[in-house]
Amino acid sequence: MTNKESRTIEEQIALLKTRGMLIRNEQEASALLKHISYYRLKGYWWDMQSDKINHIFNPNSYFENVIERYNFDRELRLVLFDAIEIIEIALRTKMVYHLSQKYGGLWYLNPTIVENKEMHARQLEELKMEFARSGEIFAKEFRIKHPDENPDAWIILEVATLGTLSKIYKNIKHQLPQKAIIANEMGLNLHSELSSWLESISYLRNIIAHHSRIWSRNMVKRPVAPLNPRSQWLQNGITEAQEKKPFYVITAMLYICNEIYPDQKIKNKILT
Repeated sequence: MTNKESRTIEEQIALLKTRGMLIRNEQEASALLKHISYYRLKGYWWDMQSDKINHIFNPNSYFENVIERYNFDRELRLVLFDAIEIIEIALRTKMVYHLSQKYGGLWYLNPTIVENKEMHARQLEELKMEFARSGEIFAKEFRIKHPDENPDAWIILEVATLGTLSKIYKNIKHQLPQKAIIANEMGLNLHSELSSWLESISYLRNIIAHHSRIWSRNMVKRPVAPLNPRSQWLQNGITEAQEKKPFYVITAMLYICNEIYPDQKIKNKILT
C-alpha cells in the first residue's frame, strides 16, 4: 500500500471542488481548515456523497453546511457531558451509600459480594491504580497520612470513572437487595437494565471525552429496552435507524436524568 501525499489547504479546497462540493467563501474555508482537519470533517460530509467510492458530492452540497453540522455536534457533546455528569455523580453516590450502609466503608474489597472474583480482582487493581495516580488534593493527603491503609469507598470511588463504576456495579451479586435499590432509584426495575444502560452511556462518554464525532454515528453499545418502565419512556416506539444511532442512548440518558432531577433542563438544551 502506498501512502497518500499530504495536501496543502489550497489543494484540499481544490479537491473538494472537483468532487462537486460548493464553497461560498473560500477564504473562510481556508481559515477553518487551518484549525479543523480535512480528515476530521469527512465524517460530517459522508452522507452528502452520491458516489462514496469516488467521493462525488450530491448537487447543492455546501462546505458551510458541513461546518454547521460540525458546530452542532460540538454543542451537542457539551450538553450530553452535562447529562453524563448528573448520572455519574448519582450512581457513585448511591453505590457508596447503600453498599457502605450494609457492608461498611471497605465493601469494594469484599470478594463475597461479587459475581466474578477474578473480574473483581482486576477491577480492584484498576481502582487502586486510579487512586494512586489521582492529583486530587484529598487523594494526595490520604496517601501521605495513611500510606498503608485502604481508603473508604466514599474516598476511593470519588476518583473512579463512569466506566469503572459501571463495571463494579455489574459485577455485584445479582441477588443483593442494594443492587436492585440502586437500579430502582435510577428509574429502572431491573439491575440488568441499568447495567446495559451504564455500558452504553460509558461508551458514549468515551467518545465525547476524545472529542470524537457523535453526528450520524453507529453506536456499538446500545441500551436494552426497559420492561415496564417506571416513568414515561418512548411515546412512539423506536425505528431500527434510531436504535443504531445516538438517539437511543440519549433517550436513556434523559430518562435517568429525569429520575434524578425532574426539573433539569437537559432535554430543552438538546431540543434547542
